[in-house]
Amino acid sequence: MNNPAEISRRDWLASATAAALWGGFAQPSAADAAQPTKPKSVAAVITAYEKGLHADVLIGKILEGWKQDGGAGPALKLASMYVEQFSDKDLARPMAKKYNVPLFDTIEQAVTVGSDRIPVDGVISIGEHGDYPWNDQGQHLYPRRRFFKEITDTFAKYERVVPVFNDKHLGPVWSDARWMYDRAREMKVPFMAGSSLAVTFRDPEITVPMDCEIEAAVGIGYSGLDIYGAHALDSFQCLVERRRGAETGVKWVQCLEGDAIWKSIDGGLVSKDVFDAALALVASQPEGVRRIDDAALFLFQYNDGLQGAVFMLPGFAGGTSVALKLKGQDQLLATRFEERTQPRHPHFAYLLKGIERMFHTGRPSYPVERTLLSSGILDRALTSRFQKHEKLMTPELAIRYKPVDYPHAPKPDLESDPLKS
Repeated sequence: MNNPAEISRRDWLASATAAALWGGFAQPSAADAAQPTKPKSVAAVITAYEKGLHADVLIGKILEGWKQDGGAGPALKLASMYVEQFSDKDLARPMAKKYNVPLFDTIEQAVTVGSDRIPVDGVISIGEHGDYPWNDQGQHLYPRRRFFKEITDTFAKYERVVPVFNDKHLGPVWSDARWMYDRAREMKVPFMAGSSLAVTFRDPEITVPMDCEIEAAVGIGYSGLDIYGAHALDSFQCLVERRRGAETGVKWVQCLEGDAIWKSIDGGLVSKDVFDAALALVASQPEGVRRIDDAALFLFQYNDGLQGAVFMLPGFAGGTSVALKLKGQDQLLATRFEERTQPRHPHFAYLLKGIERMFHTGRPSYPVERTLLSSGILDRALTSRFQKHEKLMTPELAIRYKPVDYPHAPKPDLESDPLKS
């Protein structure tokens, strides 16, 4: 589980199909049609299912195809659903009726599809959205640990383990994140988690070589510190993990606000050039950044000495970006992690491709340790903020793993793309 099998970009694209791209993701080729892959069955465990929510743009693609228009989709079949909350905008019930998918009242029933065994090949757990409480640190207390506990309790009861994907970060509090990871290891559950942005389109396309030496790295995020801090940190981590020596974890974490943010740049702790390169990709008027009131800086140091810095700029930044300075290269690398809404949030199609691959191979497509580490950084940063910006030593984040060269979505041709906005 710590070292998923590596897959090259060419191999991955070949397995996805060799056909032309439409809206950024591939459609089945004639060769694929001649040798169809038998779909793997999936149980979905969901907090809420409405149009545009994560359940819609993940589970909806299993039901209605990559474009969610009835066309070709993944080699997956939805066998069952457990949905915890239903609103007047609910899609779970009409979609279950339309596609003859049973809805169950408990997670155990969904995983067993109402039987006395586990007939499914994988479980997708989407603990995101819905009416759940917040804690004093500003963390939205989605039931991800409870969902995973009930899923794995069912595995233990019926003596069968299948792969599980947990949407977004683990936790959200650190104790829950670590429990989920340890439980998966103890039970040998193939386990993945994380943000769709780690595998989304990148603009401009950049190459961060494996085993490179990174001298400086800065990330930019937007929106709420908890909800989008997870995306910003996963995006940051999926690039910096490629540095020489692989990942060895984080030594300390601190959250800064107000003037302390800009002092970190003026004092040289954070590279101004690298910050400016990242900011230029997501802000139309970057010169006004120091005037915003609700900025926050997640500052952290890796055990190998690399300084991590992710600036959260709600209401100012218009996206997520990362810039890097590689040793021996004068030109900085910087890219924006795209979130296109059409056709039906296509970056989630590439997240689903990674999930699909795990369900077919029985091995995670990329390490869950990446998301465990980014989850821990986020929790410690929000804890630091709550504790008056105290720097927190984090021996618990000495998380080691080897990254894999799993490819992200190929950049669509926006000049010819009919959905260009």
